[in-house]
Parts: sequence; C-alpha cells; structure tokens
Amino acid sequence: MSIDQLILTVLSWNVGLSLGFGLGDVGSSSNMGMEFIETRIERGANNIGLGISFSTNMTGSTEVHFCEDSIRIEVEKNGTVCVNVSHPLNETTTLEFTYQEGDNISDYQQHVIIKALNNVTFMANDSRPVKVTIKGVHPGHVILGLSSNSTEFKNLTSAYIRIDVVHSAALVVINSVIGWIYFVAWSVSFYPQVYINWRRKSVVGLNFDFLGYNLTGFLAYGFFNVGMYWVKDVQDQYEAQHPRGINPVQVNDVFFTLHAVFITTVTILQCFIYERGGQRVSWVSRFILAGAWLFALTGLVLTLTKVITWLTYLYYFSYIKLGVTLIKYVPQAFMNFRRKSTDGWSIGNVLLDFTGGSLSLLQMFLISYNNNDWGSIFGDPTKFGLGFFSILFDILFMVQHYILYRNNVPYEAVQQVPKEIEPPPYGSVNGVPKEKQPPPYEAVR
Repeated sequence: MSIDQLILTVLSWNVGLSLGFGLGDVGSSSNMGMEFIETRIERGANNIGLGISFSTNMTGSTEVHFCEDSIRIEVEKNGTVCVNVSHPLNETTTLEFTYQEGDNISDYQQHVIIKALNNVTFMANDSRPVKVTIKGVHPGHVILGLSSNSTEFKNLTSAYIRIDVVHSAALVVINSVIGWIYFVAWSVSFYPQVYINWRRKSVVGLNFDFLGYNLTGFLAYGFFNVGMYWVKDVQDQYEAQHPRGINPVQVNDVFFTLHAVFITTVTILQCFIYERGGQRVSWVSRFILAGAWLFALTGLVLTLTKVITWLTYLYYFSYIKLGVTLIKYVPQAFMNFRRKSTDGWSIGNVLLDFTGGSLSLLQMFLISYNNNDWGSIFGDPTKFGLGFFSILFDILFMVQHYILYRNNVPYEAVQQVPKEIEPPPYGSVNGVPKEKQPPPYEAVR
C-alpha cells in the first residue's frame, strides 16, 4: 500500500476531516484520535511532510461551562465571569443567557438583580474563553444559565453560575466570623455538664429525660447530615428535585453532629457510673422516644420496599429532630422548679447555648439584610422558631439559676427513717417504772 493510500484509509475512519499535502512537519494535537492518525502517518511517511486541517467536533459533543461555580458582587459594582467551551466549534455560534429565580428559568429577570447581559458569540475553530462583565443592581440571588439552538453542544442545562449581589462585602466577612463563633460555642457547650458531673461524682440534678431526647435528636440529625453529605444516591435524588440547588449540609454540620452524639453518649455513661439518687427516665419520655424510633423504623421499611426514596426517609429524621427540640428542655425546667434548685444542672452549658443561639439568629438577620432575602427567615418559620424557642428556655434557666433559686440547696429525701420512740409506761417518772423508783425522801425528826 502506498503512502497516499495509507493516509486516505486512516482518514476515512474519521468524519469531517479534510486533508492537504505540503512541506513541513505534522502539526500537534491534543485530540486522542488525531494523535493516533498522526502516528500511523509518521510511521509510513518519514520522508515527507504533511499538513492536516480538520475538525473533530461531532454533533452534541461540545461542553460549555463557567469558570467559577459562584461569584459575589456588591450593588453598583462589577464582577467578571468567563464562559468556556471544551473544544472549537465548527460554526460561529451565539449563546443566550437565562435567569433563574427560585424554580423558574426564563430569558429575563422577574426581579432585576443584575444588569441584563448581551449574548456571547464563539467564533468557528476558536475555543478561547469569553469574558462577561456582571453589574449588580439590587441585592439578591440569581442563577445565570445558557441556551442555544446549536446542535453542537452536549448539555447546556449543566452550565450555570450562582450570582449573589449583596449590600456590603464586609458584612459577608462579619457573617463568616459570627458563624465560626457560634459553631465553637455550641460545640463547647456540652463540656461544662461533663465536667460538673466528674467534679461532683454525681449526676443528681441532671434530668435523664433531657439526655434521652438529646441523644435521639442528635442521632436523627446525624443520619440526615451524613446521608446528605456522603451518600451519592441521596445527593443524586436531591439534585433531581433541585437541579441547580446547593447541598444544604456542609462539612461543619457533619462534624458538629458526630461530636454532639459522642459527647452526649459520654454524659449518659456518667449516669451509670456516678451517684444518681434514684433518678431514671420517666415513662412518658420512654413512650415518646419509642414512638420516635418506631416512626423511623416504619420509614426504613417503606424505603426498602421502594415506597419512598432515601431522601424522603432522611427528611423523616429531620421531623424527629424538630419534635425533640420542641420538648427536650421541658423536663429539666420542671425538675428545677420541683427541687427549687439548679444544683447539678450546669449553667455553663446554658450560657454557651444562649451565646450560640443568639449569634445564629443575628447571622440570619444580617444575611437576610445583606441579600435582601427576608423570606429565608419569615418564609421558613420552622428554623427561626426553633432557634428562638431554644433561646427562651435558656433565658428561663438563667432566671432559675440566678434569681429564683440562687444558691439554693435542694432538700434531700431521708433515706432511713428512725424507729418510733415508745411512750414511757403509765405511772413512770422520767421514764423510770414506778416499782424501780427509790423510796421517797423522808425528813429526819
């Protein structure tokens, strides 16, 4: 077979190639198919030079993506994003921008958050990224996407970027600092109770119902966070329901939950080691906890039988966490009231929890203001209500500790009742029977 025939045979294996001969070296390419062709040609054409101009782009094979996943800009300030294509296009193509607010995607903004953008154009045989200037108009969130009538693109729905327009970039930093502070406060809040139990060698005053609710709540919260963060099937189901949504669970959520389960378990072990004064989990609490885990078990059966998805099952655990949070402080507050003392219940735990909860609510308000997204608070009253509810109980505990029962030591039940003292016999004097009394004193005459 001649060199010319070999070349034409190899090129016939690929679609859309044009061949030209001339002097010079074979051009380099990063395309795998092109490298294969050039290798075959070089082996049979060591004494000639070849020049090849071609396009390997097949219909629907070009991917488009933004250089970043998200950007944040201030109102009346500019930011820059770039759009890339995976390889050159056969034809000059125009891409139009789409705007998504909530679940609605359109070619215009219902609420003007950024200045409307012009279309971007990619020239034929040119894969250089195109830069686009974004100007913030009003605070808020918008997801910028792309659309085109060209058949050369593989999947444009996966090409998007989240744009956050804020009042102040400084507030973003402040909110981040606040977030880490309350994360540390909540994480450390478990340790004062562990320490006071160890120091007293007693858990008298710590309500066992509270511990049972706490462990159940954190286990449920942990299952939800671990599933959302680590389980691929759950993430795929979430993405199917929220195609361009952000996973609500971050690594610090997972760490906090696992740590909370561990330290709560340590506290419960202390209840088996140290003096507990006859305390035990109440029957009401046992019934509620059994109902919660029965609910979880029923959900597992429904999941395994394909009635519900794993994502829906994880949401069941979030409902358990919600219910537990509403009632878990009640037994401890009532126990303090009944004993008229907070002895055995760590005020350090309360103060740190109050600090974390207050900063969490403050961060929610600052974020809502900075992003003009008040619906994140008042549109989701559950999250706000739970935080506010916990703070109210913290305030109640502080009132009990520092005002109502300040320095009070609870009355301890008498463990051994002394024997009843029998009354002296009839006619006895000072407890001495009459027959054993000395004769009366007679005066000497």
